[in-house]
Amino acid sequence: MNRTRFAPSPTGPLHLGHAFAALTAAGLADRGEFLLRIEDIDQSRSRPAYEAAIFEDLAWLGLDWAKPVMRQSERMAAYQAALDRLAGLGLVYPCSCTRADIKAALDAPQEGHAAIIGPDGPVYPGTCRHRSMAEAGPEDAIRLNAARAFAHLALDAVAFRDENIAPDVPHVLGAADFVSGVGDVVLARRGMGTSYHLAVVVDDAAQGVTLITRGKDLLDSTWIQILLQHLLDLPTPRYHHHRLIRDEAGKRLAKRDDARAISLYRAEGSTPPISAA
Repeated sequence: MNRTRFAPSPTGPLHLGHAFAALTAAGLADRGEFLLRIEDIDQSRSRPAYEAAIFEDLAWLGLDWAKPVMRQSERMAAYQAALDRLAGLGLVYPCSCTRADIKAALDAPQEGHAAIIGPDGPVYPGTCRHRSMAEAGPEDAIRLNAARAFAHLALDAVAFRDENIAPDVPHVLGAADFVSGVGDVVLARRGMGTSYHLAVVVDDAAQGVTLITRGKDLLDSTWIQILLQHLLDLPTPRYHHHRLIRDEAGKRLAKRDDARAISLYRAEGSTPPISAA
């Protein structure tokens, strides 16, 4: 038996890809517990109507979930506590760089090479790495100092096994490759107080999730989250990254693909799938 979760953001209608992800998570609970978590840290885009539609869509799919439902917007104190712990260890720093600043730094002639793209986009060049948390302001993001994090843990790599993608082979990323290929990831975005990586790690631990199921597009994010688990002394669950649902052109479905919204299938009287096999 597993404890799994489906964690959508109420920023648009759920589509067929979400249905597959939810059914996969529920099916792999294997007579255990299936949880629903609303990832609404982006309050500028989250809407109550989309959250209500999530409940309706999942119920139409025949799913039931443990109550009460966790909402990230109600857990800012937990995220701040995690940030404070990392700050106390000297592992985070404030960053005032905009995306344009980062692009300009990476495009500078003296760099002499193309930007490295990591799980969160271009790897941060470290412009603000010298700054102290004592000078952090409300307009700053908070970044993890990846090199210091590995040194603090005395780790030379992070690793995990995926139960679906090459399950017999560990996925390993060395410390040097993490620093150069992933970099100093954002743990708190300006105006939000947290980020996906920090929130998901703190919440999965708080809910006792034992098996993380999600699309394989998030496979490379797993190294970031396992590093955070080590730093915060949190358990590392098992992982199952499943295939993505794509359109006729092979493009991954997104929330803008309204033609494949679950609500439209409901309105048309379609019969929901029995499983995500």
